Amino acid sequence: MGQMLKPPRKLKTPVRALGWVSLFADLASKMVYPITPIFLTSVLGAPAWTVGVIEGIAESAASLLKLYSGWLSDRVGRRKPLAVAGYGLGAVSKLGLAIAASWGAVLGARLIDRVGKGLRAAPRDALIAENCAPQQRGQAFGLHHSLETVGEVLGPLLGLWALQQLGESYRGVFAIAALPALFSVLVLLKWVKEPPLPAAQPRTRPQFTLRGLSPGYRRYLIVIGLFSVGNSSDAFLLLRSQDLGFGSQQLLLLYALFNLMSVGLGLAIGRLSDRVGRRPLLAIGYLVFAGVYLGFAIAQRAEVLWGLFMLYGLYVALTRGVQKALVTDWVHPDRRGAEIGTFHMLVGLAALPASLIAGVLYTRVSAAAPFYLSAVTGLAAALLLGWVHTSPLVGQGLERGR
Repeated sequence: MGQMLKPPRKLKTPVRALGWVSLFADLASKMVYPITPIFLTSVLGAPAWTVGVIEGIAESAASLLKLYSGWLSDRVGRRKPLAVAGYGLGAVSKLGLAIAASWGAVLGARLIDRVGKGLRAAPRDALIAENCAPQQRGQAFGLHHSLETVGEVLGPLLGLWALQQLGESYRGVFAIAALPALFSVLVLLKWVKEPPLPAAQPRTRPQFTLRGLSPGYRRYLIVIGLFSVGNSSDAFLLLRSQDLGFGSQQLLLLYALFNLMSVGLGLAIGRLSDRVGRRPLLAIGYLVFAGVYLGFAIAQRAEVLWGLFMLYGLYVALTRGVQKALVTDWVHPDRRGAEIGTFHMLVGLAALPASLIAGVLYTRVSAAAPFYLSAVTGLAAALLLGWVHTSPLVGQGLERGR
């Protein structure tokens, strides 16, 4: 095995700026996300199963864009315009929630938000990968995750403050959340420059297929697909917390605590993955996920949720940035946008069955049933990571820790 390369410490301005873009965008999203299930069930009077329908349809309807936007950014040689459009739709969606009068309107607003994510996800990740050395990818995606998580911590806290100031007006909170979402677009326009890409690729249509991908990447996507089918929307964690006695303000605090756990860990774990390998950290993350969901299944008292949400934050820190860095290790440089888009599309497609299954189990079987299922799929994914081949960077010392 080759001598391990020490990654340079300083990241380029576009990488850091993209972290700030995600900070403001996620601040806006997390102002509204923890209270949307309560808005649906308590204000609009929608049944609990609509939470699964809305989250599943919104994620899966946008999943095709996660493939096509990556392919299109390869084809035209531009990433930034698609990222700008995607973050712009995120701001529009907050205003849509503010005027929603039915659960169908909430679905429409969530669709706009997820379409925006579908447009921006693969081009943004490709921009990060193209603005850093291969030995920096764990650090770069770790920084991105850490700044993103800062927004996810501040968002619920700002939402809590706004909810108190506005007398429990959910619509007012949704409207205010559009402001930081808009600011994320301005940061992207001002400080993110994209490097020149190779000549435009042939006019081949993008296809959701595993053919042409490296063997390790194909196996990894199979594991990700299994895990994603059991990884239902976080809205079910919030519904379960509501069942155990948490109100809207407590849910915002709970969600802030969950995200606070990952703020300081994301960058450190990303750097660690550059040194010891991605797969061991991912396996640990999936095992933590399985333990958390088992805890939600058997929880009888609200107090235990504080600890479970902290562990859930640890799972996110161990997986979110690391698995994106692992994807960029495997993709072909000339097809980077499209092949990253394949990953995002697979996760998005799995969201519909994941949330629909969770919704049916939650309402027809028991509140604990979907969490048992998630614990099983998390454990299975952790075990199956051993079946995944090492990445092409093994010769550079970046995929160690077998």
